[in-house]
Amino acid sequence: MDRAAMEKAFPSPLIVGEKASDLPVWPILKQDATATPVVAYAFESIDLAPLPGFSGTPFNLLVLLDAKGRFMDVRVLSQHEPVFLDGLGEAPMHAFVEQYKGLSLTQNIRIGAPQGRGDRSGSNVSIDGVAKATASVRILNQSLLSASLKVARARLGFGEGRDPDLIAHIRPGVFQPLDWAGLQKAGLVVSRRFLNRDIEQAFAGTVGEGQDAQALARPEERFVDLHFAWLSVPAVGRNLLSPADWEALNRSIEPGDHALLLLAEGRYSMLGDDFVRGAVPDRLTLQQQKLPLEMRDLDTDLKQPLHLPEALKGAEWRVFRVIGAAGLDPAQPLDFGLQVTRSKGAIYPEKVRRSFDFSVRLPEAYVEAGASDSKTWHSIWISRAWELAVLVLALAVLAVVLSRPERLSRHPQRLRWFRNGYLLFTLGFIGWFAQGQLSVVNLTALLQALLARRSLDFFLYDPMTVSLWAFVALSFVLWGRGTFCGWLCPFGALQDLSSQLARRLGLRARKVPERWDARLKRVKHVVLIVILLSACLSVTWTDRLVEVEPFKTSITLNFVRAWPYVLWALALVGFSAFFYKGYCRYLCPLGAGMVWLGRLRRFDWIARRSECGQPCQRCRSDCAYQAIERSGRVDYDECFQCLDCVVIYESDSLCVPRIQQQRQSGRARVIRVIPLQPMSIQEETT
Repeated sequence: MDRAAMEKAFPSPLIVGEKASDLPVWPILKQDATATPVVAYAFESIDLAPLPGFSGTPFNLLVLLDAKGRFMDVRVLSQHEPVFLDGLGEAPMHAFVEQYKGLSLTQNIRIGAPQGRGDRSGSNVSIDGVAKATASVRILNQSLLSASLKVARARLGFGEGRDPDLIAHIRPGVFQPLDWAGLQKAGLVVSRRFLNRDIEQAFAGTVGEGQDAQALARPEERFVDLHFAWLSVPAVGRNLLSPADWEALNRSIEPGDHALLLLAEGRYSMLGDDFVRGAVPDRLTLQQQKLPLEMRDLDTDLKQPLHLPEALKGAEWRVFRVIGAAGLDPAQPLDFGLQVTRSKGAIYPEKVRRSFDFSVRLPEAYVEAGASDSKTWHSIWISRAWELAVLVLALAVLAVVLSRPERLSRHPQRLRWFRNGYLLFTLGFIGWFAQGQLSVVNLTALLQALLARRSLDFFLYDPMTVSLWAFVALSFVLWGRGTFCGWLCPFGALQDLSSQLARRLGLRARKVPERWDARLKRVKHVVLIVILLSACLSVTWTDRLVEVEPFKTSITLNFVRAWPYVLWALALVGFSAFFYKGYCRYLCPLGAGMVWLGRLRRFDWIARRSECGQPCQRCRSDCAYQAIERSGRVDYDECFQCLDCVVIYESDSLCVPRIQQQRQSGRARVIRVIPLQPMSIQEETT
């Protein structure tokens, strides 16, 4: 967006300032008497956090963040999520985005979590997700928060620490009465002494060397003693403060803030003569994991003196506050630095500064680990753990069956029941319930992300898809493309079951002539190539071309969509009633991709006899997929692993070579040869 677009988005009384040169952020000002202070910052998320969406293309959000880290406005400028493009439509997405207005970066914003629902002022706040778009809205949420935190850290003083969901928290209920010595023994008070000689050694070889006569005269004497106590820890604060002062301290800081007590005794002040109450001290610095944290004086006035030993009652002390947004983690060490400056020269003095550092760490008994990351993909895997467990169990069962197909194939009726049951599971659970339909969109998203050199983390927002792809990738090596297309594709299962229903209703399946069948099977490869080329050139055209897949209409949206898409999906299901799984065999671009990847197969796992094809053509004539050549060889590129040919191979009454062997051995069998339809193997013996 240029200045004109920004001014249109944020009209008077707001004033759009100059875009920053170091960060793609527009300051938004507002007239206040004679001043025009910055009241917010406007930016586009794609400039700061171009996280790929589920289509492989990032969301672009226009964000207005006020000076305290609150969202004043969030709008979607562009998106290419399949579920929001002619699917659910953009209305649910815009309603989702509206929920951010008024929320703050200092809050833990969770999607669909029960805690905090309805309360938008607490540290944990919940917003409603969008059904059937779980992965997409989580990616949108992460894009918004990642971009906004970059701006907050660069412009609002937020710390570079980790996400608030991931840092540890102080245990509120751990307390026991302790005096100063007890606190030191427990590790809750840490002291560090710096001697005169330590300071002098640090300035050796600089213009500051020898500038402190007292340090030179008495090197072993104390320069300064520093004492640190984590005052907001109940075991510290309740022991050092009176009950009234403890309550006042907790009222003066926000949830997630930290109060740190520092004391100094000796000839060097930790604050300096020009220190102003309520300010950030010049002589003290705080870092954690090499990242600076702002430490500001809390300007505390106590009603009763601190409970200190007699030797420390005259010590210099201040209580400092670190805000929760800074990301301070109480489970990690704090690194303090005491700055000492020396100068030489009267008119234009040459100055040199040295930092004297010491680290402190809160004992483990007083902290609890942070929660899991509820904003990114981690929590969605946890929340769908039982679904993934069911899927893994089902995939294990399928792997066992395909590894020894002859066991089940010896009992045609049992195989028929197992296969139909598995197809119903694939359609109902994997497809309609768990939304685990793999798609050519997965391939275009991968290609677009690789071309743009973006992270592939966006796939992890859909655990069902990742898990299925992992299993299918293994199946390419073991069995070829048919494992997915024949068993795990929900739309393929819908076609298969619809075809069986059509047979029961008396509709006869038609067989495409061999020459035309071979030609039509090439069409899906052309479709895939066109889509992949489009993905390299135009995101918009890719969004249109992938609609050749009816998966989003029939599986993701349960046919609740605009009528042209529903008509297309129903037409393809109807087509399969006459030409068995015609869409899968001739038009499916994902199926074409599975063919290419299925060539990784290392085994010819469907058993064949020397008589297969020479002269026996029984399996070939009964294969509804027309995936067996005249020679008897199985064309694994087009095999959907229905196991009908394995049934014939294992049957004494269906396999012609076995029948001949039985005749030669004297066993008589009368055979009624019935052309096989998928899942309808019949035999009669006398």
